Amino acid sequence: MIPSELVDSFGRIHDYLRISVTDRCNLRCVYCMPEDGMEFEPDEKILSFQEITEVVRVLAEMGVKKVRLTGGEPLVRKGMEDLISGISAIPGIEDIALTTNGIFLARKAAKLKAAGLNRVNISLDTLKADRFSFITRGGHVERVLDSIAACQQEGIDPIKLNVVLMKGINDDEIEDFLRLTIDSQLQVRFIEYMPIGHNDMRWKQSYLSLSTVLERCQQMGWKVEESHAERGNGPAQTFRIKGSKGSFGLIHPVSDHFCETCNRLRLTADGNIKPCLYWSDEFNVRKCIGDDEAVRELFFKALRIKPRNHEMAKALVDESQSHIPTVRRMSQIGG
Repeated sequence: MIPSELVDSFGRIHDYLRISVTDRCNLRCVYCMPEDGMEFEPDEKILSFQEITEVVRVLAEMGVKKVRLTGGEPLVRKGMEDLISGISAIPGIEDIALTTNGIFLARKAAKLKAAGLNRVNISLDTLKADRFSFITRGGHVERVLDSIAACQQEGIDPIKLNVVLMKGINDDEIEDFLRLTIDSQLQVRFIEYMPIGHNDMRWKQSYLSLSTVLERCQQMGWKVEESHAERGNGPAQTFRIKGSKGSFGLIHPVSDHFCETCNRLRLTADGNIKPCLYWSDEFNVRKCIGDDEAVRELFFKALRIKPRNHEMAKALVDESQSHIPTVRRMSQIGG
């Protein structure tokens, strides 16, 4: 008999699904895609909105409450408000979030919120125009800043800014990002550089432990306290500079992994269930859509082989790992 809840062999209850709606992106960020770009999946291999909604409906009956839409860049796909509207109408779904690079968000924020979007994470690794162009290989930071303002105007809350911290590239902006939280209700989330899809060790040159952020706070004389008020906190350790309106989070999958409390599954744009971001294991659900029992069984099959943790820290010190790391880039998996 198939169980009724999404529980893995370590007793972790999964109520959160991250869905990549496309592997395409309008940027080419240095940590996400190779410089010469990528070969994207043809349209016929990408899940339709109807197929995505069907999978979410089955999982909602099994306890999934939160859905995050990612890419690639999700807003390069037309009609995202229709997908959000369809998912928000499913009984049991309580929270819909979007992770985006923010380039197209300003003009779509109102429609997305009206369709049922609850919150948004915006990737922003630098506040400097020239550096943003370098990291994204051609993007314009002004468009992202306009999108943040548009989301604030629409009352989307919380707005989280995802900052991948890279040694020698943007670590001199830690204080600038922290200052954003003093007078605004933004949450800045510093994320460690992860070895996702890298078949070489170049990522190590840019890796920086997030203990650096707290050290900078101390150097600035800022008093910091832990904060637990944020909704949808996920794996972030959250802090607040005393007296500030916003907060900042630390997501350190390499130096201090958060696997013990992992409650998420991933669905790639081409229909593969990934029980873990880092490992190569995948199960294609597309052939099962339309057969609810088969969909449920495949998700349980994925959960049965989900490991206790991802062992990224071993990659940092060249230790052998118990599983095979993914060769997919972050844009192919869904951030």
